[in-house]
Amino acid sequence: MSIYNITDYGATRDSGIPATAAIAAAIEAASEAGGGTVYVPAGVYVTGSIRMKSHVELRLSPGSVLSFSTNPADYPVVESRWEGVKRPVHASCIYGEDLEQVSVTGSGTLNGNGQPWWHKQRNAPHELEYPRPKLISFDRCRRITIRDVSLIQSPSWTINPICCSDVTIDNVSINNPADSPNTDGINPESCNNVRIANCHIDVGDDCIAIKAGTEDTAERVACENITITGCTMIHGHGGVVIGSEMSGDVRNVTISNCIFKGTDRGIRIKSRRGRGGTVEDIRVANVVMEEVICPFIMNLYYFCGPRGKEKYVWDKTPYPVTKETPRFRRIHFMNVTAREVHAAAGFLYGLAEQYVSEITFDGIDISMAKEAIPGKPAMMSGIQDMKQRGFYLGNVRDVRFNRVTIENHTGPAFYIENGEDVEIVHCRSKNTSKPEPLVEQVELVPLNLELEES
Repeated sequence: MSIYNITDYGATRDSGIPATAAIAAAIEAASEAGGGTVYVPAGVYVTGSIRMKSHVELRLSPGSVLSFSTNPADYPVVESRWEGVKRPVHASCIYGEDLEQVSVTGSGTLNGNGQPWWHKQRNAPHELEYPRPKLISFDRCRRITIRDVSLIQSPSWTINPICCSDVTIDNVSINNPADSPNTDGINPESCNNVRIANCHIDVGDDCIAIKAGTEDTAERVACENITITGCTMIHGHGGVVIGSEMSGDVRNVTISNCIFKGTDRGIRIKSRRGRGGTVEDIRVANVVMEEVICPFIMNLYYFCGPRGKEKYVWDKTPYPVTKETPRFRRIHFMNVTAREVHAAAGFLYGLAEQYVSEITFDGIDISMAKEAIPGKPAMMSGIQDMKQRGFYLGNVRDVRFNRVTIENHTGPAFYIENGEDVEIVHCRSKNTSKPEPLVEQVELVPLNLELEES
């Protein structure tokens, strides 16, 4: 395949002169030839938004940096999604729509120079006429590969494929400051057949978030067949998050062999009334977490975002079940270790009219932090700060705990509020400062208990 070096089209290294036109010309030349590799040699090249074309690979050589402009005029306005809703937005730093076989590869760096965008978002959001650019996003594309590159200082979400299929993200390093707003790492949205592997993610929001649009998205498209493996997640608001934009359904997700360190929450699944959609058939195995507020969250009263403070969202009395009622079911955790946990071992809270159901925990080892900092395990009205609590279950059905150990907790290891068919087998409460009950239930419901205490 032919190589199209951007310096042959007018780009000059380390000059500060924008290379936007040169990069566009190289991409156009490759496209007109039926495909090829656009090559970025070592050096720093300033550029605005880059629009990709089918059958083109953008390859960054070792030592190369694409340094993206901070001028909003360098990011044309396009029609795409922002937080699950279709609307006009600034084109991403690297962008494409309705493409096939597109790649961003190599050992170079994409620098989004997000500081001015973050400053406006924090201090003067009214000055942002359109939502901030993402670092890489593709709409309605097929066969997307992002491999080996380093991504830093994204203006907002870092990688966001939308309604794409056959997506591979491998050996990518993502670094955004811990306090940078909404700088999620990798967010597949209404995609299918997505593989995320061997990535290192250190960001200011969710490390990986799987989404499928909100109730305001006209076309409901599922996000399904997602594998996440061999990744390290540092800082961020969640290690792997599903929702809260999940109106199109999220299903068939495996998460394995990952490490979360200081990610606030571990596996976090969230939604609320009005969103609709189903999260189902999720499997998590062989994960190690350290310094998290809460390792496992399923929250159907999540209140952040538009209309989140309405009574319809926070009311704990049952409502009629309709197509706007979200559902979580068939979610399984195996062989997870969590150390230095602060608020609670787990927080599962379904709707009063739609319980979280068919959940299993097998081979789970959780140790609470001795110097724990109180915090809320989930964003939900009426929940107070917790510290060193066990599993907090509300509105759950058909939940199984097998070989679960909770160490250094206060209060019951399992607190159950409105639980049906909860089974706790071969579970242990370990090294508590005073004798604590293993199980406390608010309503008397049949429990199948086979417990061990030490």
